[in-house]
Amino acid sequence: MEIGIRELREEDIEELARMESESFSMPWSADSFRKLLSHSYCHYLVAVAEGKVVGGCGYTDLCHEANIDNVVVDSRYRRQGIGEALLRRLLAWGEKEQVEAFTLEVRVGNLEAIHLYQRLGFVSEGIRPRFYEKPVEDALIMWRR
Repeated sequence: MEIGIRELREEDIEELARMESESFSMPWSADSFRKLLSHSYCHYLVAVAEGKVVGGCGYTDLCHEANIDNVVVDSRYRRQGIGEALLRRLLAWGEKEQVEAFTLEVRVGNLEAIHLYQRLGFVSEGIRPRFYEKPVEDALIMWRR
């Protein structure tokens, strides 16, 4: 299966919001994604397979430090390297835009995601207690500098 990666477009938003609602207990809404498109400091990508959006990720650049806001892959397309491909492209984009460091939070129990982030050069630098709700869980703060 061939995967294409491109910038988020207005027509991708409903599908991205659907994936969010199926994947997370506190998903971003379509309106949240729509607002991102109007901000020059927000950079979002989507993965496309078989003619449809199957994943997305993005960051918000704050003074050359980028917070990776979310990473989501449709459940039917997981474990095929899509999340990693999206993140690699996002990191390369950020570096081209002079982003000096990337940070993210991840549930401490999400070992699969933690291992992916470590493969991409992120290291743990702290814990945000009770950061997540539904269920309540600590967040691991990771940085790639």
